Amino acid sequence: MVEARDDARHARIRLGMVGGGEGAFIGAVHRMAARLDDHYTVVAGCLSSTPEKAQRSGQALGLDPARIYGDFAAMAKREARRKDGIEAVAIVTPNNMHAPAAAAFLKAGIHVICDKPLTTTLNEAHKLRDLARKSGLIFAVTHNYTGYPMVRHARAMVQAGELGDIRVVQVEYAQDWLTTKLEDSGQKQAGWRTDPKRSGAGGCIGDIGTHAYNLADYITGIPVSALCAELSTFVPGRALDDNAQIMLRYANGARGLLWASQVAPGNENALAIRIYGAKGGLCWRQEHPNQLLWSPLGEAVRTISRGTGAASAAAARVTRIPSGHPEGYLEGFATIYSEVARAIVAARSSAAPAPEVHFPTIDDGVRGVAFIEAAVRSSAAGARWVALG
Repeated sequence: MVEARDDARHARIRLGMVGGGEGAFIGAVHRMAARLDDHYTVVAGCLSSTPEKAQRSGQALGLDPARIYGDFAAMAKREARRKDGIEAVAIVTPNNMHAPAAAAFLKAGIHVICDKPLTTTLNEAHKLRDLARKSGLIFAVTHNYTGYPMVRHARAMVQAGELGDIRVVQVEYAQDWLTTKLEDSGQKQAGWRTDPKRSGAGGCIGDIGTHAYNLADYITGIPVSALCAELSTFVPGRALDDNAQIMLRYANGARGLLWASQVAPGNENALAIRIYGAKGGLCWRQEHPNQLLWSPLGEAVRTISRGTGAASAAAARVTRIPSGHPEGYLEGFATIYSEVARAIVAARSSAAPAPEVHFPTIDDGVRGVAFIEAAVRSSAAGARWVALG
């Protein structure tokens, strides 16, 4: 995955970060992912909404004090004026800050890498997409599971028609970390994820349900036309949903089921997908990322392992380590960062990246927000079918 840099075109990308300071989880993940394939150098940041914490966080990362900012608007303006200013920014704040931060950097001419969900409302998402299109800049959304080698292999199999016409899609993401009212303990991650002002209208559905939806969307390539959702809040006093059960209707006539829960004891990060077509079925589980189960109709189930030679070129090009070693969460994030890096390097010379380079874009982000809003609307109406729009 690491590529030679023999000229300025291939110099490391100067990366900034908004959010992700001390006490944060996902910021460190993004920084590790950005460094893994050696495409980026973090040179600036507005790492917290609290100036004192922002300074401490920046100093801990060894940033130049002049490039540790107290607010993202000032960072965008000042970095845009510097000859050595950032080329891209990673936005890893709570959800409610995604739209204003992303807009500020797009207006400053800086590429954006944004955590999911894209925004807290579909109206915001549409406005941000319009701005991104007008800017001509790269805008990526870090649905990291699309970077796993065997997920890419599954997608290649569907695209090649090996499953035949897709008929049934079942996807789930189960966790147990919010089985109790953890947000009352002061735990930072639980606090903002269960707060409608910071998380948006969706709790579990916005946090992990969007990952499940995106995974099915990415592998099948078939749009969801309508859904019927029941969002539940099982923990007394919690403001947002902690469990979601959703039926899906696909544009090609396929039917789907999506379950997302953060109150399922015994589950850590149990993301899994099953896809069934006229010719066979696939099953992939995130906690066993190296294996994909393939069931050709009328034949024995086969296990396709990453790195054995059975995996496709789509999987091989994002594989880093020998077979038998786990390659998963951090590497999946790193694949997204590296794919974006290839696009940025190409953009330096006003070129397009190679055809095989792809990553979740702002369009994927908009579809994710549309999914959340449709699920919330359906559930509020008594689990009625609603169009996805």
